[in-house]
Amino acid sequence: MARSQIKASPVWVNRHHPSPAQKPPTTETGVLGWLRSNLFSSIFNSILTLVSAVVLYWVVTNFLRWVFFDAFWDPVWVNRKLLAVGTYPADQLWQPALLLAIVCVLFGLSSALWGGIIRSVSMGVAALLLLFAVLPVGIQAQIYMGISLALLIASYVIGLRAVVPTRWLVGAWLLSIPLALILLKGGVEVRSLGYGFFFAQPVQANAYGGLLLTVLLTVVGITFSFPLGLALALGRRSSLPVVKYFCIAYIELIRGVPLISILFMAMIVLPLFLPLGMPSPTNVTRAMVGITLFSAAYLAENVRGGLQSVPKGQYEAADALGLSTFNKYRLIVLPQALRAVIPAIVGQFIALFKDTSLVALVGLVDLLGIARSIIQQPAWVNTPGGITTEMYVAIAIIFFVFSYGMSWASRQLESRLGVGTR
Repeated sequence: MARSQIKASPVWVNRHHPSPAQKPPTTETGVLGWLRSNLFSSIFNSILTLVSAVVLYWVVTNFLRWVFFDAFWDPVWVNRKLLAVGTYPADQLWQPALLLAIVCVLFGLSSALWGGIIRSVSMGVAALLLLFAVLPVGIQAQIYMGISLALLIASYVIGLRAVVPTRWLVGAWLLSIPLALILLKGGVEVRSLGYGFFFAQPVQANAYGGLLLTVLLTVVGITFSFPLGLALALGRRSSLPVVKYFCIAYIELIRGVPLISILFMAMIVLPLFLPLGMPSPTNVTRAMVGITLFSAAYLAENVRGGLQSVPKGQYEAADALGLSTFNKYRLIVLPQALRAVIPAIVGQFIALFKDTSLVALVGLVDLLGIARSIIQQPAWVNTPGGITTEMYVAIAIIFFVFSYGMSWASRQLESRLGVGTR
């Protein structure tokens, strides 16, 4: 055979000029590919998928039918103010609204200046404000939520363009704590001197209730238990025997008893530790102290786990640089330790938010306590089928929204810090 014939043969052409790549089968890509690889990869998975789909369809359709056609939501709607703030005077709701606006401004400025966890929390707060501004919870509440959301966004934009000194912002956050107490109470009262300054009618502590009390207990518990738990975790690793064994005794003692026992002890025993002549704290204050002390013990163990995850070489490197103990933990050890235990700390905060419902057992009317009182209202007692299910579903939705908000902010922070990645 001639050489020219060999060159023109189909085998020689295909060898040096292969045919273009073909597209993968449609059953391997796109929606069909995902379904095949995840839901119908085997006979067992296919059967499990079909059974799960039938069960899910039955559950969802029955639940939606109950929500939109069978459930009786009038008690929830009629008592929405009671669920939100308890018996707090309606004509003084501008006080917690003003406090919310101030906190939103601080969150916006802080997220622009510091970013990180503050920005993640601010995004969660903005999402909650938007949700409550859209939901038909009442025109007054919607206006308050909309104004607070606008202030948060505006302060964030201002913080990006203007230089806000860090010390001023830290001072404003510290000042917001006593300001919150003054606004919620209606003024300042000095009992020992027999006078007080009130810009509104004083609000008694037993008027706090509903979601307002739940959020107040949670915020106070988180704010004060975090530094206390951090100090306990560091004290447990101290080389001073007195400090070390005191922290160990405190942590193990508190973690060995349930929260309800701590709340009862705070209600009964706390006044005994106060100086002679000092007025007895309110039940709300006692609950705050009990929740803070309880949460700090669990938080200390979470932080201690993070401290143990920091390699020993980091401590040795800090010592080699000549850093003091304070700077070693502030600049090197604690940032790595807290980064490693963000999921555990946020999980503790979510548990704290839900555990505040136990204060209903010591005489306070939080969100769960308000729901129980609404169920027993004479107007709804004789309702066919009762309203217990509707009330508890509404309470569960509220708890879920706030808990999911904290979880979402945690995931955003973890993603930015690269938790779980190298």
